[in-house]
Amino acid sequence: MSAELAIWLVFLAPIVSFLLIVFVWRPLGEHALSGRTAAAAVAVSLLASLYLFTQVLGTPGHELPAIEYRWLDVGALHLTLGWAVDALTVTMLVVVCSVSFLVQVYSMGYMAGETGPDGQLEKSYSRYYAHMSLFTASMLGLVLADNLFQVYFFWELVGLCSYLLVGFWFMRPSAAAAAKKAFLVTRIGDVGFLLALLVLFAVTGTFNIHELFEKPATDALLKAGFLGMTALSWATLGIFCGAAGKSAQFPLHVWLPDAMEGPTPVSALIHAATMVAAGVYLVGRMLPLFHHAPDTMSVVAGIGGFTAIFAASMGLVATDIKRVMAYSTVSQLGYMMLALGVGGYVAAFFHLMNHAFFKALLFLGAGSVGHHTNTFAMPYMGGLKKVLPMTFWPVLIASLSLAGIPPLSGFWSKDEILGAAWEKAPLLFMLALITVFMTAFYVIRMLYLTFADEYRGGAQAEAMAQQSAAAYPGLGTPATHDDHGHSGHDGHEEHHHGEMKLLWVPLAILAVPSMLSGFVNTPLWEGFTAFLTTRTIAETLGEHSLPFNLGLAALSTAVALAGIWCAYQVYGAKAVSAQRLGGMLGGVPYRILVNKYGMDTLYENLIVRLAFYWGLVTGLAMFDRYVVDGAVNGSGWVVRTAGRGLRTLQSGQLQAYGLAIVLGVLVIFATVLKRG
Repeated sequence: MSAELAIWLVFLAPIVSFLLIVFVWRPLGEHALSGRTAAAAVAVSLLASLYLFTQVLGTPGHELPAIEYRWLDVGALHLTLGWAVDALTVTMLVVVCSVSFLVQVYSMGYMAGETGPDGQLEKSYSRYYAHMSLFTASMLGLVLADNLFQVYFFWELVGLCSYLLVGFWFMRPSAAAAAKKAFLVTRIGDVGFLLALLVLFAVTGTFNIHELFEKPATDALLKAGFLGMTALSWATLGIFCGAAGKSAQFPLHVWLPDAMEGPTPVSALIHAATMVAAGVYLVGRMLPLFHHAPDTMSVVAGIGGFTAIFAASMGLVATDIKRVMAYSTVSQLGYMMLALGVGGYVAAFFHLMNHAFFKALLFLGAGSVGHHTNTFAMPYMGGLKKVLPMTFWPVLIASLSLAGIPPLSGFWSKDEILGAAWEKAPLLFMLALITVFMTAFYVIRMLYLTFADEYRGGAQAEAMAQQSAAAYPGLGTPATHDDHGHSGHDGHEEHHHGEMKLLWVPLAILAVPSMLSGFVNTPLWEGFTAFLTTRTIAETLGEHSLPFNLGLAALSTAVALAGIWCAYQVYGAKAVSAQRLGGMLGGVPYRILVNKYGMDTLYENLIVRLAFYWGLVTGLAMFDRYVVDGAVNGSGWVVRTAGRGLRTLQSGQLQAYGLAIVLGVLVIFATVLKRG
């Protein structure tokens, strides 16, 4: 099989799945085949990705020749469509396809609740798998694209698919609102990306990524400029703006926690391998261009470092297990952006790869818990270790990996990011180190509230929720809805049935890379660094191997263990109650965290309602009424008035036409006589 055929197979397999589900299985009512088709298609893409991995591994420089097809020629505008495959591409392909495949398999058990009164699967089941197939294809197309024009097309398609999947249960108002919020907030960032594309093409005349890295293009971007900044700075800031929207970086992070309204497997796919990874991938792919804009690099690092600690602080008080994971994702994405901002190219993608596996595992574990308890509110859980052991042990591994405990995968990549920050930005290093403590605390808190002690469902959970709400008014009563819209606080025995294989087998598989994927880049063997340092990266960014700092690793591990110990004292040994800890923090700081620093309120009330609706919308309405409508109506009045005058000349009476001719002849004759 040729590399070109494998590339097309990677991309087209989920596209064919999407078309087959939409136009064949769904109309015919063969909904069970939709899930099998989607999973089989991603399996084909995974096998083709592994083949491409072997091809890239055996190629000097770890880059395959680009494949381009001429698409459009209009004057000086020449647009091509093409695929480019290098080490970063195949790494992303394998991660996306492997996680997507396990999520598709998991979904067959999780989405089995999409049945009608007759017990048969409904059309929503096929709709789910159609959207998941298109989502996967969009991300694969984005990763394979060799030019920014093509990247932007798939970039927007990823956003559309996330809108469809977050709002999958659109009958639920909260899901519909979350979908709109995700779509609109990410569009704000995409405006910056679009403007960056226009700047890049206006100055260089190309969208091709590798051509933009060449010296003539970078020199042109550095020489051109406006408003006191170079075109390169404007373009890279615009690209980062788009990436900040997709990867939920401050201040465009507000959509991601609300995106938990979608089915949990969707959350796993979004947070692990598709939409939020797209922003990090874009900045990393364009890092050779960012390298020439040090101010933009500082912005990327600063926003990333701040987002990491900012989101982690909200994870400390979240009561919904999926929202804890959501804040964790935002925080870890901040780590990756921090790494890219300080030039840690390999460190960022090493963490992206490891994070994809253990975060997918954490979300699927949360889905398994919610599937058995009909709620995602941790105050209504407890004691699940005894009932769901095949969920607990993989989730424990993923949690410790997220906390950065050696020798699990998260430790190695987190340590590389800390090392890169320590060398380039000591202040951001301190923020990242504090985030290590917070991460360990909230993930162990999640484990204790979910799996330890005794089950707290039913009336006991109601009483506990009321006590918590009375002690901390900002907390409120936790939501008690599972993904399928079921509600209530039913008994322990009723919901804790046996674990389905389709739910726990993907967890067990994901536990393996959560433990071992970090060993591809350790002080003993830096294979991932050598692989990811392609010819282009070596020429533009240079060497990216960081020496292993044993003291730094020991410090970060000690900080993580301190976070685990503190969480144990509060939720395990109960030496300090959570209520007392909240009181020690003070009511105001606690309420600030619970209310998410008031960011949602600020956006909804000040920006959306006041500035946007009453300011921008009202202003645009007046402009439309008095300027646009005035111009249209005014031009119509001029035409009508002129028409009335001209209409008198076209009466249709022959005697009038004859009189006009005679008068005209007399005027001409008189003029000639006068001149003679």
